[in-house]
Amino acid sequence: MTMKTATIQQAVVSKDEVVLGKEDIPRFYYNIVPDLPAPLPPPKGDLSIMPKIFPKAILEQEMSMERFIPIPEELRVLYSRMGRPTPLYRARRLEKFLGTPARIYFKREDLSPSGSHKINTALAQAYYISREGYKEVTTETGAGQWGTALSLAGLYFGLHVKVFMVRCSYDQKPYRKYIIRMNKGEVVSSPSKETAVGRAVLARDPSCPGSLGIAISEAIEVAAGDKGTVYALGSVLNHVLLHQTIIGQEAKRQFELIGETPDILIGCVGGGSNFAGFTYPFLGDMLRGKGKVEAIGVEPKEVPTLTKAPYIYDYCDEAEKTPLLKMHSLGHNFMPQAIYSGGLRYHGVAPSISLLKEHGFIKSEAYSQDECFEAARIFSENEGIIPAPETSHAIRSVIVHALDAKKKGEERVIAFNFSGHGLLDMEAYANVLGLK
Repeated sequence: MTMKTATIQQAVVSKDEVVLGKEDIPRFYYNIVPDLPAPLPPPKGDLSIMPKIFPKAILEQEMSMERFIPIPEELRVLYSRMGRPTPLYRARRLEKFLGTPARIYFKREDLSPSGSHKINTALAQAYYISREGYKEVTTETGAGQWGTALSLAGLYFGLHVKVFMVRCSYDQKPYRKYIIRMNKGEVVSSPSKETAVGRAVLARDPSCPGSLGIAISEAIEVAAGDKGTVYALGSVLNHVLLHQTIIGQEAKRQFELIGETPDILIGCVGGGSNFAGFTYPFLGDMLRGKGKVEAIGVEPKEVPTLTKAPYIYDYCDEAEKTPLLKMHSLGHNFMPQAIYSGGLRYHGVAPSISLLKEHGFIKSEAYSQDECFEAARIFSENEGIIPAPETSHAIRSVIVHALDAKKKGEERVIAFNFSGHGLLDMEAYANVLGLK
């Protein structure tokens, strides 16, 4: 006779590392919309495209006013397989290098098989899509992290995923597209000749480096033209952001276990999903009158949406197929520079983040690619982990604020979301940092 035993993983807590137990994987997604300081401005324009491209469950989450949305147990099991809960580490070697009295912590979202936080919403969207009987999914990807994550989620739920990958990243980061293909996904360079939108762009500019706005238009065109195909979005809309709040919920618990309270929370911002996922559970407390925290969204100087763009109604895509959303936007026809941080090249920022910025609950900073890559080098040399180019923007801000704490002699607690690893971005680092 054999005896089956079951053990519950317990939290491991030390001064430098907090690893939660599997029972600490969140059971609910947090929806910040009911707690916002003002009603979220509604979409404008033709809304008929939405039910044509999104499954019903996703639209319900997008419009939900419930503060907490249950996470299906099947998803919690898959989150566990993806490495959740993720650890919180203290960056003591970086602190020593900077000579700062600040205590620096980072939440490691780079440890999943897809290498970034994107798997959190990819699994959720694939789950709801498959539950409604769909087999075909289209999407866009900038740096490739989202396309990688969704193709992996597609494997688990029997979905065929077609990814329109922004051309400059398609060319700069070949290993991302190889992983998508290993995951049985299909990936094409955007703008492509496969859609009317892509052909029109190429007719205007055959060497166009592409943008997320164009890639979104191409993916939506395919989904809207086939009743058996749906569209999955990697950032910006509220259902994506709330899926990511499992990051911040875990982080809150981890800080409670070590008796720390973050003074500053930092995350890079493209569309805003990793920043929101990390900060919203903390901000939600503050909005309900519990505690105070400074949240900083960091973006490239080359794509200054939160720092310089107006707060306006704009389309999410190049072809104007989506409804108009109220957000900070550089304009849906904005063509960003072909920087290596492909995930931060989007022209707009999530409506809820934009609203919070307008009401003074979020601050923003922008740094150049060279500044951020140098910050990545410093972090890698001291902590031994190579960040994604996107994540390097958050690290640059961390260094700035840690040195400011040093200058003022303040013992601040600074935490940031280590949103993804840079192991597939070494060509970019080699080119910018002169590693060849």
